[in-house]
Amino acid sequence: MTDTSAPSIDHGRPHEDAAVLEGYLDWVRRTPEAPALIDGERSWSYAELDALADSVADALRDRVRPGELVGVCLDHSVALVAVAVAAARLGAGYLPLGPRPGERRLQAVAGNLRLGCLIGATELLPPSHRTGTAEQLVLPLPAEGADASATVVAAFAPAAEGAVGAPAGTFYSVLTSGSTGTPKAVAVGEESLGALLHWYRELTGLGPGDRHSLMIGVAFDPHLMELWAALTSGAALSVAPEEVRWDPGALTDWWHRAGITVCVLPTPLAEPVLDLPWRDDLTLRHLIVGGDRLRRYPGPGVTAHLHNAYGPAEATVATTVHTMAPGAAPDGADTPPIGRPLPGVFVAVTDEDGHPVPRGTPGELRIGGRCLALGYLDEELTSRRFVAAPQDAPGVDRVYRTGDRVLMRPDGVLEFQGRLDDQVKVSGVRIEPAEVEAAFERDPRVRRAAVAARAGAAGGVQLVAFVQPAEPALRAGAELLPQVREWLPEQAVPTLVRLVDTFPLDVNGKVDRAVLLAAEPDTADSPEAEAASPTEHTVLRLTRELLGRPELGPLDNFTEAGGNSLIAARLLVALEQECGVRLRAPQLLRQPDLRRLAELVEARRPSAVAAS
Repeated sequence: MTDTSAPSIDHGRPHEDAAVLEGYLDWVRRTPEAPALIDGERSWSYAELDALADSVADALRDRVRPGELVGVCLDHSVALVAVAVAAARLGAGYLPLGPRPGERRLQAVAGNLRLGCLIGATELLPPSHRTGTAEQLVLPLPAEGADASATVVAAFAPAAEGAVGAPAGTFYSVLTSGSTGTPKAVAVGEESLGALLHWYRELTGLGPGDRHSLMIGVAFDPHLMELWAALTSGAALSVAPEEVRWDPGALTDWWHRAGITVCVLPTPLAEPVLDLPWRDDLTLRHLIVGGDRLRRYPGPGVTAHLHNAYGPAEATVATTVHTMAPGAAPDGADTPPIGRPLPGVFVAVTDEDGHPVPRGTPGELRIGGRCLALGYLDEELTSRRFVAAPQDAPGVDRVYRTGDRVLMRPDGVLEFQGRLDDQVKVSGVRIEPAEVEAAFERDPRVRRAAVAARAGAAGGVQLVAFVQPAEPALRAGAELLPQVREWLPEQAVPTLVRLVDTFPLDVNGKVDRAVLLAAEPDTADSPEAEAASPTEHTVLRLTRELLGRPELGPLDNFTEAGGNSLIAARLLVALEQECGVRLRAPQLLRQPDLRRLAELVEARRPSAVAAS
């Protein structure tokens, strides 16, 4: 029997400590010939991977001191994994930035954080690490793999004045969106990650013989979970081909071809995958989904256990989980809940003053326990967001204020209800609109920018930027996007940019974003008379809905109109459902405009193929 008057607090069961680096080294000693990483036709054993990591560590040992941050600008490859292991060997903090973080964003990171070095392809490094007093060292890493760099260098440059370093004990650090326009760096210790990995291995049964996906975006913190979970269990990491990361049909084919048994997916990609009919010969046992609100339960054909995980980077990737067995029916909620706390995790749903509210009452989620990060590299920000725990939390001294609105059911299960502040999630990544606005306002052609989020017609969240020009020469908002992309991750680039003369203000004198959005045309009223054929009509309708761009015409280009990888994944699924045509991602991206895409779809329709 449940008690609705009970406070909204819960403790996960006791956690198990587990070393990360030593866990990996144990498998190097026990199974040196077992595969550690597979990339296409090439594979590296645990012994070979460790030899690569050892050579990188030797090359950096005289230059990178324990406790320093190592910024890594590499894509999924054996080089990336070897560098992650090498950083751990050196006692340095691994800071994954992604293969193409944008020159100005990367320069901002290099200017604000004290880095031991930056690692990546020379042409991708910021000017501070390419010229002047900067030094470069070519690292002994292979160029093999679809996403590998031909040459990888470690670049060293003097720290900028005022740059901050990582706190003691940092195992890794990741960037999250910052309201000041500058990304926030979160530092996480080995103990927190080790406890998470112990739970993960127990949840999935991951071990020798398993194949674990390596496909989460490198700058996104679940990347740390998938990388180290495999390496500390004796399993093999399998690098996902590029098209797999945003083409649901190609993804399930790859699962079969590569023998994947455990996979982590961002929610926006997982949702269309859960709608597809699953082939009956998949080896996939566990699918872990996270990064955004999951809006659907698995269909009857889904044969893997589905784990809906929730957790901010400030609490080490995952803090709660709701597991759905194959064929499990919904438990009464409209959408899957985010579940119960992991081992060692404390959760509380509180009012504005930090007092736990009764179960069944919405409030802010606060997280404490072994999962907590060490904090931000900004001490003042750490003191604001990591606060004293409620009195009803024995053994917990501090909690992280998530800013997420949740409800704890009488049975203790948490349901996610949204954000309490302006922060939004786009394609599974937390975005501060202020950071996006700052990226636009760095352009001298912009006087002021306001960014708002709206629900997409096909689900998910879309960002719309409203820009007040500083000069009349600016004729179209799209002209600003190339420079904006240098500052922002892909998910933070708005799908639509509108030029405005003035901004409407609310009663408090702030920009009224609701009024700006209300003036936007409804995608349901999209003009479609210009479509040259029924198939073109369908392509235009679907693209307009997914991008929230009712004005798009047949001669517009999908990517230039704001299409990104996850929106392309949704478009591919929609085309297959409505037209019976299964395209691959490169086929979509190669088309110069939507009319050519429609012609390709028409040529691939079953009726057209039969007639030929």
